Amino acid sequence: MTQDDGERIAAWLEGLGLAGALAEAGLPTFTRDADGRAVWTEPERLAELEALLRSGGEDPAHAVPVGLVVLARQARLRTELLETPWFTYETLAELRGTSVDATRFAVHKAAQTHRLLVVPVEEHVVVPAFQLTATGEVRPDVAPLLEPLLAARMDPWRAWAWLTQPAALTFGRAPEEAVTDPEVADLVLHAAVRLAERVGRS
Repeated sequence: MTQDDGERIAAWLEGLGLAGALAEAGLPTFTRDADGRAVWTEPERLAELEALLRSGGEDPAHAVPVGLVVLARQARLRTELLETPWFTYETLAELRGTSVDATRFAVHKAAQTHRLLVVPVEEHVVVPAFQLTATGEVRPDVAPLLEPLLAARMDPWRAWAWLTQPAALTFGRAPEEAVTDPEVADLVLHAAVRLAERVGRS
């Protein structure tokens, strides 16, 4: 394929917002040089890449494989989640007024008993703040939501998203917010248990 072909495919993927999902999907990636031209990591695979992208049809807006779209959506959601408050062992220790070692032990113990969501980020872990009180302890109203999801070994990112994203079930509120409303708390808890059951079967 020519340089023009590479540029065309790069522009297509950028237009669909999928350029950032290529690496995770095991596909060739590209960067832009000083002149704004696409520079592909594996230009010899461009024909293979285009064939894959068009495997769903010829309409550019709908021809991209669903898996690539899902990866891109997950990447965007993870970025959004990391823009919300979270703690490291060090910052949580400061909030709790304890040592880092004591905090690390407490976090691990709570995670093992499915009472605290801990999310891996590269070579570290973070503790999303939504599940904690102002003093850094696990919110008693959120713990019953966490337990079934974490016991079912739900992906931590997926759990974080489900708990904090607005849902139709809870009238546009996130489950972690809706559970504080006595009128819908039981509904939210039931939804968490049912979701955990589906995760456990998958």
